Amino acid sequence: MKVEVLENNPVTFRFSVKGIDTNLANAIRRSSMGMVECFAIDSITVYENTSAMFDEYIAHRIGMIPITTPSKGYSGTDQIMFTLDVVGPKTVYSEDMETRDKEVGVADEHIPIIKLADGQRLRLDGKAVMRPGSKHAKFSPGIVAYEEKDNATYEFSTESFGQMQAKEMINNAIEAIRAHIKELQKEVKKL
Repeated sequence: MKVEVLENNPVTFRFSVKGIDTNLANAIRRSSMGMVECFAIDSITVYENTSAMFDEYIAHRIGMIPITTPSKGYSGTDQIMFTLDVVGPKTVYSEDMETRDKEVGVADEHIPIIKLADGQRLRLDGKAVMRPGSKHAKFSPGIVAYEEKDNATYEFSTESFGQMQAKEMINNAIEAIRAHIKELQKEVKKL
């Protein structure tokens, strides 16, 4: 097996792999999007909303904001609280979401949430949890595609949504595959 890096930056990771088959290439692609865990705001408590938008609409928009996910020190049992308390006139952006956690925050501070008119107020709390992308698209750290070249060579293109670096997403996907195979092997040995 031979791996060659074609591009590597925080958002994009492109690489080619020679010596694998379509089954393994697809497993890497699918596990990158569905098995890698990352933070997303999963529940919202609205205390005050005098805007023109429904609570559910605002909750959906906030839930889709990418949340940075450190590579170590957090698990699926952790909950990170975010608060938002703003008064119009103002365009509310993701940067207005505040948290006390120094490692976890919004990945992109320039995502618009809502425009508030003069005197309108939005006050809420949001709880971020860590889950795999298979639970909901908001937990997916990015997208991965591959193209089959000649001689059993596959060229992968990975794009991160901001929760983690693109290369880290691939590494975490490979670790997730390894962990699932190890668990399966343990269960099969019991038979």
